[in-house]
Amino acid sequence: MILAAGRGERMRPLTDKTPKPLLQVAGKPLIQYHVEALAKAGIQNLVVNHAHLGEQIIDFLGTGERWGLSIAYSAEPLGALETGGGIFQALPLLGSEPFWVVNGDVWTNYTFDPIVLSTETLAHLVMVDNPVQHPAGDFVLGSDGRLIDDEGDRFTYSGIGLYRPELFTGCSGGVFPLAPLLREAIAQGMVTGEHFTGRWSDVGTPQRLSALDEVLRGSDA
Repeated sequence: MILAAGRGERMRPLTDKTPKPLLQVAGKPLIQYHVEALAKAGIQNLVVNHAHLGEQIIDFLGTGERWGLSIAYSAEPLGALETGGGIFQALPLLGSEPFWVVNGDVWTNYTFDPIVLSTETLAHLVMVDNPVQHPAGDFVLGSDGRLIDDEGDRFTYSGIGLYRPELFTGCSGGVFPLAPLLREAIAQGMVTGEHFTGRWSDVGTPQRLSALDEVLRGSDA
């Protein structure tokens, strides 16, 4: 699932007429990088949620046929449902097996290699070194590969994770964030993580978008 429903307030005025996932870096919309990477990893079915200017996202991605996969859409009301509510609403489209979730406003060369979750694991989060805009990080990665919500050498959650539908057991829909669910599962020792050292950028402001564009145009990414 690609999360593409956010309004992108910090990206205004760029997002007044264009949804954030369709903003371009190196001549390509952000969301297209994810679609291509997921298709290359063998993903066959993709769900994209949308709200603000969502028809533009549908018009661009279409059925997904040109990338060799099938795309279904989860429409949300204006203002969206936040991350937790958006994923919960899309669960009927995502099925009963673990599924990838990736934020539509990050850029990365992560390869989405297959990961097998143990039966006692509800989620697996891809962690990155703390960017300058988030120096405190989010969670500690323990020596056993489990995430810990405690003091220590923290990493930042990249916005990429593999989730079991059971993480949302007990949720009732509507607008709600994902973070409390993850923190509860982490407290129970049911979330693993990995430290990704490849290329990753949170494209949260026009300045970071411009900087990423410049970097990619000067590389072979």
